[in-house]
Amino acid sequence: MSTLLRLIRSQTSKNRVTFLKSRDIKVFSTARRSDSSIVRKTEEGKVYETKKPWISYGFDLHNKKLDRHFMHQTLFVTVSICLVFGMFIIGYAPDPLLNDWAQREAFLQLRYREENGLPLVDPNLVDPSKFTLPSEEEIVDTEIII
Repeated sequence: MSTLLRLIRSQTSKNRVTFLKSRDIKVFSTARRSDSSIVRKTEEGKVYETKKPWISYGFDLHNKKLDRHFMHQTLFVTVSICLVFGMFIIGYAPDPLLNDWAQREAFLQLRYREENGLPLVDPNLVDPSKFTLPSEEEIVDTEIII
């Protein structure tokens, strides 16, 4: 932190600029120190190259290249193959409940009954001899919900 403050202070006094511009000064990639044990020297002092910080995506904790590769591969498979092609298959799959067929069949039956003069709904759809209805005396006390 002190190196950063010294760097900002020296740049503002030299250039008379009050703000630190990232394109002019690369604070994160180099650190200048005045240590005599370093072999590599410049006019202003010694230069230490530092690594940029890296946070893993969780696929590989030690190799940055493999970590990014597996992250991109996982996102490609998840988004493009599962979501895009999955929605395409679901959208164009045949109707599993046969709703379209039932509606088409109903319209065909209505047209047939209208053309032949038959009632639209047959009152004797189920043969009345196959079941018995309760008498009026049995139904009097029973609440009928329609």
